[in-house]
Amino acid sequence: MILSHSIWRAVALAGGSLALGLTSPLLSQANPVCDAKNAGLLLRDGFCAGLVASGLGPVRQLAVAPNGILYAALSGKPGDNTGGILAFRLTAGSAEPEERASFGPGGGNDVKVHRGYLYFALDNRVVRYRLSGDELEPGGNAETVVTDLPAGGGHKAKSLAFGPGDAMYVNIGSATNSCQETDRLPASPGKDPCRELEQRAGIWRFSASRLDQRFSEGRRQATGLRNAMALAIQPGTGVLFAAVHGRDQLSDNWGFSDEVNANNPGEELVRIQEGDDFGWPYCYYSNQYKKKVLAPEYGGDGQQIGRCASAKSPLLAFPGHWAPMALAFYPEGRFGERYKGGLFVAFHGSWNRAPLPQAGYRVSFVPFAAGRPTGEYWTFVSGAGGPTELRASGVAVGPDGSLYISADQNGKIWRVVRKNGER
Repeated sequence: MILSHSIWRAVALAGGSLALGLTSPLLSQANPVCDAKNAGLLLRDGFCAGLVASGLGPVRQLAVAPNGILYAALSGKPGDNTGGILAFRLTAGSAEPEERASFGPGGGNDVKVHRGYLYFALDNRVVRYRLSGDELEPGGNAETVVTDLPAGGGHKAKSLAFGPGDAMYVNIGSATNSCQETDRLPASPGKDPCRELEQRAGIWRFSASRLDQRFSEGRRQATGLRNAMALAIQPGTGVLFAAVHGRDQLSDNWGFSDEVNANNPGEELVRIQEGDDFGWPYCYYSNQYKKKVLAPEYGGDGQQIGRCASAKSPLLAFPGHWAPMALAFYPEGRFGERYKGGLFVAFHGSWNRAPLPQAGYRVSFVPFAAGRPTGEYWTFVSGAGGPTELRASGVAVGPDGSLYISADQNGKIWRVVRKNGER
């Protein structure tokens, strides 16, 4: 279903004249215009933020076209008029958009710009629109790239990444928490083998250019990934990276301590190559023992390795239940040399650390050296209103070096820039 089209236009004035024409690029990083108190964000020193838009509803992942137009996916249910795609053209005099539009079917999680097309990932299919010049809204109808994607059970949302050649990677999350005989039931054993892995809990590769593909025509790139929601291709190498949602309920279902449950499993940052197996549901990464261990559904005790010796380990593990939602490599030095080539990670936060305090709810930065994480990371953005305020769901880098952040439960998008004169 196509949502009714709506366009709003606001002219921003700078120095008493029109700031930018409709075909102008994003505003210069050398002259940022940021909001008082950074529009409710806490930032690293040397940065400031402006609010692009609020009251958007469940805004998810973001993409920026080479001409600076910002696209955002909305995850509303099909037909309820809250889903679809938002498009924004920014001005030189304000963080607020000069023009914005909404279009497309509802219920999507991710948008990507690739070779002149805007791709949109819905729960059960991927569609694309041909982009034409500086038009804010595509003029033609959506083309179906892949249909019949598995969307039952849990983890329905799909994410995209585009690799070298014609590769389009699609994350297909697991339908269950840990492939139990009865999902999320205390002491219910795991299915062995877990047949879910045949169509779920992995990354599938399709052609980016061929239309009307079926799920059965895709090729599984990697498996054992419970929900690799956050995907990104590393610039210059074409390597696929992912951040993965780990399993829940080690305490509720298997009697682990509250502390172990809160911090495990680690949310994994992984480098994906064809044929990789990261171990789910049989294994998870223990932040306590710094290794893959056997899941209790398959006889594990929290430190036993067993069959998990062959599961691929992460490059970096974050604390448990931070819920990584999106990745964005920072390819240039506009934020300073320490950010060049590193990775921004949007974390949504979760519920499974209780009764301990919840955590995550931020955008973190992971520095890279020689194409790999250095092993450290730090919080780049969090909410000024408290530790659980920012429910970050998307992150993207603009052609001028600006960083865009979306938050679904906040219904907002922000733009973050370096302050004037800062290096």
